[in-house]
Amino acid sequence: MARKAIDDQEMVLVQAAFDKLHELVKPRLTGDDETLLLKAFDIALKGHWTQRRKSGEPYILHPIEVARICFQEIGLGPTAVISAILHDVVEDTKFEMEDIDEHFTPKISLIVNGLTKLDGLYNVESPQAENFKKVVSTLTQDVRVVLIKMADRIHNLRTIDVMPRHKQLKIAAETSYIYAPLAHRLGLYGIKTEFQDIIMKINEPEKYGEIAEKLASSEDERQAYIAKFIEPLRIKLEELGLTYRVLGRPKAIYSIYNKIKKKGVSFEEIYDLFAVRIILDVNLEKEKTSCWNVYSVITDFYKPIPERLKDWVTTPKGNGYESLHTTVVGPKGRYVEVQIRTERMDDIAERGFAAHWKYKEIDSINNNRSNSNVYDRWLDSIRDMLDTNHGDALEFITDFKTNLFNEEIYVFTPNGDMRILPKGATALDFAFDIHSDVGYKATAIKVNNKLVPMGFKLSNGDQLQVTTSKNQKPNENWLKLVVTGKARSKIRSAMKEERKKAGEVGKEALMRKLKNMKVDFEESIDVLVKHFGFNNRPDLYFALANDHLKISDLKAFTVEKGKLVLIPLEDEGEPAPSTEEVVPKRTKKSNYPKANIFINGEPADDFKYELALCCKPVQGDLIFAYTTSNSGMKIHRTVCKNATHLMANFGYRVMKAEWQGNTSTNFAVDLLITGVDSGVGVIQTITNEISNTLNLNIRSFSMEGKEGYFEGKISMFVLNKNQLTVAVRAIEKLPGVQSVVRIEK
Repeated sequence: MARKAIDDQEMVLVQAAFDKLHELVKPRLTGDDETLLLKAFDIALKGHWTQRRKSGEPYILHPIEVARICFQEIGLGPTAVISAILHDVVEDTKFEMEDIDEHFTPKISLIVNGLTKLDGLYNVESPQAENFKKVVSTLTQDVRVVLIKMADRIHNLRTIDVMPRHKQLKIAAETSYIYAPLAHRLGLYGIKTEFQDIIMKINEPEKYGEIAEKLASSEDERQAYIAKFIEPLRIKLEELGLTYRVLGRPKAIYSIYNKIKKKGVSFEEIYDLFAVRIILDVNLEKEKTSCWNVYSVITDFYKPIPERLKDWVTTPKGNGYESLHTTVVGPKGRYVEVQIRTERMDDIAERGFAAHWKYKEIDSINNNRSNSNVYDRWLDSIRDMLDTNHGDALEFITDFKTNLFNEEIYVFTPNGDMRILPKGATALDFAFDIHSDVGYKATAIKVNNKLVPMGFKLSNGDQLQVTTSKNQKPNENWLKLVVTGKARSKIRSAMKEERKKAGEVGKEALMRKLKNMKVDFEESIDVLVKHFGFNNRPDLYFALANDHLKISDLKAFTVEKGKLVLIPLEDEGEPAPSTEEVVPKRTKKSNYPKANIFINGEPADDFKYELALCCKPVQGDLIFAYTTSNSGMKIHRTVCKNATHLMANFGYRVMKAEWQGNTSTNFAVDLLITGVDSGVGVIQTITNEISNTLNLNIRSFSMEGKEGYFEGKISMFVLNKNQLTVAVRAIEKLPGVQSVVRIEK
């Protein structure tokens, strides 16, 4: 972090930023809040006095802005604002947790401690995962820790342009991996959308710029269309005596791009580029009726698309979201998505968890509201996962991520109680969702009174009944039958317990053997675990108990000075490289194709590297280098399906990579071509364009036609991304071709 004290001119800016925050928060301050707020600013200012952000501005402006986002955009109160101002103090300055404990309330201390990264994580598999786990663990203590983290992350992303590109990629990957799904689960739709748009801007700047430009150029046309759409509705809405406001917003850039990719269409072919939102100002008891009345008015004028009706007013989403969505055919035959909600619903939709808690007391008064404990149920599932013994942080985070589902289904117990599960959940997931013991002991499950396999995928409205037996135990196959984090973590925990019990026999035999060899058990056991390639002690004991490893295998060791020492082999050559090695290995002669790649600013030709097969980079693609544990370096595209996982969890293994100059190397790429099957000459037309017109070599070509539609997969060689782009555009212009998409394995 750059060091330069704040000068007088900068201090004016800093004071103005804090004064603005102070004025915003002032109406909410009570008791000692004012004193604590000023004290927090004083400590943060002293702590960050000589620190600067990458942009060169005083660092103190960052925590002030994070505090403003917490208050103004997420809707948190004074305690969160004070904690946000202090969120980097313990981690980055001379102040320690003892100073926070001395000057602030226990609640503020708890939040600041939760926001402080863990130290000493360099010997673990994934430092990022360990820190993710710490943040997630605070969910059940005080959700404000995670919400402040969201504010911190969104401000860092808003100002990320000054960061080096390889660091931007890592931050984007972390955000995509955990923060965006978590923002969705907490109902922070505005922040989630901004996360996704900035991630796309970093990973695919060309596509982002292209869509942003098209949206900007069509802004006036959209506004005129919305005005025309709403005009005939106004008189009817006023006759109902409703107070309302109308918003017309374009869909997020990421959302539009996702639709382009999934549907294989162009920007111009997407009809519902924007949503019209009608927000009603009505009392709580009239909300549902009023929303449906507005729906009735809209469908009097415009034809609805029945399958696009989403009723989250009667049954709110698992994160508390309430709204009535419909898609109708508007003027000029264009599809228009209409969202109907109240001011309260809109507040919850925009601010999520914080707003939900504000309305919780009101909701609980009205017995018809079903979302008053929606977050309580979800937090209970997080507590269950935290209580489960996970082998490592990566395992925990993988399980936790499955609790951040985007789509959900609603199923029922025999008594009619509703349970919310992720789309794709199975009958066995339902059993674990009811209670861990029900899951452990489940022997048979009925769905709608019909006996089904435990891995049966559930649908909306299913009613389930679980039969249990005290003799039932989970087995390894059960992991293939569930998708929820709770079920997976509980099954793994039960299996570990069983393995531990079974391994006691192996442990006792090993203890006797080591005692006979006159060596200390505790000093020797980890040497054996590492030598035989086990992840932990219980796995070693289990292998001994099941004869996968034998006590006689210890003859490879001798005893020297009371310690186990491996007997060297006479013909032993160079020692095998450590699996912990993350520094790229140099080699004088490389058999890998020269592709003019620079890694961390140095030519990559001296490194053992290869282009990743999962995404097949082509010169000109945005790329990064990943150091594997034992097979050199892999060069991946930044949009590779594995990129988010690698950069989010193993950022310390990721290095900057870029193309330099031109190359004569040919790169293999795969394309998916779809279009109208005329039955005559499609293959000849496409191959002629590629081979004769574009002069490119085809590796393989397969095509399948059915019911007037064809789908072809073609693999060919190109020199660079520009040549690939030219080829894609040329194929797209051929008669009958609808879309051409680059595919990955």
